[in-house]
Amino acid sequence: MAPFLRAPSSRHFCFRNSLLSLRERALVLALFTGLLLATWVCARAVRARDTTVPSRSLRGARLISDSTGTIPAREGQCLHLTTDLGNIEIHTQNSGKIDYRVHLEADASQKNARQLLKDFILHAGTAPGGVFMKGQTGQESSGRLWVTVEVDIPQNYSLDVSTGGGNVETDDVNGRVTLFTAGGDIGTGNIGGSARLETNGGHITVKNVQGELVAGTGGGHITAEIIGGDASLHTGGGHIRVLSVGGSARLVTGGGNVTLEHSGGELVAETSGGQIEVGEATGLVRAKTGGGGIRLVRITGPSELKTVGGSIYLTQVDGAVKASTDAGGITAWFVTPPKRPGPCELDASAGDIIVHLPRQLPVTIDAQVQMADEHRVIVDPAFPLKVSYGDSANGLRTIRAEGSLNGGGELLRLRAMEGNIRVVVSDVDKQIQLYNQQMEQLEQQLRVLRLQLRSLLSSQEAPRSASRH
Repeated sequence: MAPFLRAPSSRHFCFRNSLLSLRERALVLALFTGLLLATWVCARAVRARDTTVPSRSLRGARLISDSTGTIPAREGQCLHLTTDLGNIEIHTQNSGKIDYRVHLEADASQKNARQLLKDFILHAGTAPGGVFMKGQTGQESSGRLWVTVEVDIPQNYSLDVSTGGGNVETDDVNGRVTLFTAGGDIGTGNIGGSARLETNGGHITVKNVQGELVAGTGGGHITAEIIGGDASLHTGGGHIRVLSVGGSARLVTGGGNVTLEHSGGELVAETSGGQIEVGEATGLVRAKTGGGGIRLVRITGPSELKTVGGSIYLTQVDGAVKASTDAGGITAWFVTPPKRPGPCELDASAGDIIVHLPRQLPVTIDAQVQMADEHRVIVDPAFPLKVSYGDSANGLRTIRAEGSLNGGGELLRLRAMEGNIRVVVSDVDKQIQLYNQQMEQLEQQLRVLRLQLRSLLSSQEAPRSASRH
């Protein structure tokens, strides 16, 4: 409340009034009027800078502050941007400069709402090799503050971006990209170089990456399209879905599914409790899951597959494979002639093993069921195998089928503990049909997940866009 002003006595008022001429009184009146007008204009300006947003659903009224800036830049340089908190949006433009906008919102019900807006400062300037930006809040600032930093960069530019909490989104970038957030989603367009993306607890969505991709999240999904180089992707508990990796790939999740349509190099896929699905793998494959199934549509390199609680399904085996499951079955379709011949071992502790062999495949078979009292070895009459029975050291009756087909070849070793073994003639037409169906299914899964994640990012962006108007 403004202090009370004591009115002058009538004696003083009459004395001073008598000393002023009409001209002087007119001048005083004009000065007083100008002072009132200036005060009114300043008040209007303050209200224009700190706008209270009407209540929108549960968001409540907010104070808003916007600022902009421009920094000269050259193609091929790098933007180094760090901020204590906030969403970051990177766009590209065909221009030799960087334009940036800082949008702030504070909860109007807070006593220090205006101070929160004033305390956030974005420092920006040129640096060797590019441009730097640093967003900071005040040391004593506390309260609800929403920050969005939008930056327009040249098309051929690199990024080194970090935020203490918020989403990071970029358009297509032709340079190298490093993005980090302590707690939000990361979404990018096409990346012309290598990329390193990390969030402590959000989803990561990437389009095409020309170089290497390293991505990690504490618990979200990772989705990527075509990765030209190597890939190292890790999530604490989400799904990993990738269309293609040109180099070696390491895909690890703490509890989600792993899906890869094409692998051009060595592949390591691990999950503690999900499914592993791979379309075509041309290199070494090591896949392990603690509680799901493994499906490989086509294998042309040596493979080591293990699941604790699921089945293994192999549509086209074109190389050496070693597969084992503790609580599921194994189904494998072999092709002829194999591109990379080698011995194969299929081991099932509590499930059936079904092998589909081309009639002309040269192979040596050694199949054994260790609990023959309840289970059998069933062989197609087209394959002349010798069947024998025996007793193992632990007192269990075993059954064994051995023989060389088409002159013999690489060893195919089959072991079932509590299950049957079936060796049948492969139906080539059915095998091709299965191959096409499963590749289409993988592609459809990847397409659906990409659309879901993009929709999720769009829905999160909508409230921020609406608040600016």
